Parts: sequence; structure tokens; C-alpha cells
Amino acid sequence: MHIRFDVPADPAYPGRVAAALNSVRLRRYGYVGAVLAAAGAIGLAVSRGFGWGDRISPLCTSMVVVGLLSMLYSPWVQWRARRRSSHYAVEGGYDITDDNIMMRSGSESGGIAWDGVTQVRETAEFWIVYVGRMPATVIPRRLMSAGDAETLRAFMASRSWLPDVAGSDGPPSR
Repeated sequence: MHIRFDVPADPAYPGRVAAALNSVRLRRYGYVGAVLAAAGAIGLAVSRGFGWGDRISPLCTSMVVVGLLSMLYSPWVQWRARRRSSHYAVEGGYDITDDNIMMRSGSESGGIAWDGVTQVRETAEFWIVYVGRMPATVIPRRLMSAGDAETLRAFMASRSWLPDVAGSDGPPSR
């Protein structure tokens, strides 16, 4: 397999990459925030029903506020990443082989060996490639030709990182 494609100097592209990588890292804040807000709201309702409002209300109100702030943290970080990274728009490209993923962006280049990849997750626009437990890079599907995307998808499915195209082999993406 040898797939090569270019990434145009689109000011919105670095922001979409940053948002995709940050959404993976920050998802837990939304879950924790939802639990805190729900527990605080339940605590407020129960404390008012039993007349414990004076003692419990400040704690429950704090839980609701912290929960809401925690849920808003991820969108705020993604918005900031998109806003800051829009200045980094340079031409680049990908060169993907059976051995590694080579990426270049302007005068910088780097790569990831497939041997170090532990999982791949699919989003609407990208394949997010993990090394260990951390997302290391993204592969933009919409910038590839349809044939190259299917070739790469089959390669990743053969390594059990993605479900098989036909849906018959391999576990679902982790």
C-alpha cells in the first residue's frame, strides 16, 4: 500500500484537527459535569423536600455550578483551539505506507510507525490514530480519493483497529 495526498493551506483545517483531538481528550469533563449537575439538582430537590435547605443547599448549588462549568470546558477549549490554530494554515501532505504514516506541514515533517498504533477511532471527517492511550494524529478522509480511503480502511480493519468494511470481521473500533 502506498497512499499519498496533499493538504491545502486551508485556515479552517488546523482548527478542525485541534477540535477532533481535543474532543477525545476532553470528553470525560462533560460526563463528570453531567453527573455533578444531576447530583446537585437532586440534592437541591431532596433538601427542600426534607427542610435541610439551610445546610445542604450551598453544597448542592456548588455541585450544579461546577457541573455546568465542567460541561462547558470542552467546547470552550475547542473554540480556543480553533481560533488560535487558524494562523497555522500551511500546505502539507501525507505519505502512508504499510510501515508508517509520514506527515509534512510546511517545513516540518514527522511520522508514526504502524507498529506503535494501538487503535483508530472514526469521526465524521477523520480517523484518529492512537499511540498508547493518547491520540497521536489524524488522517483526513475527505482529502483522500475514495479508492485510497477504502484501501486504508481495509488495511486498518485487517489489523483490527476498525470494523471490516463488509462488517464480517474484526471487533468494533475501541
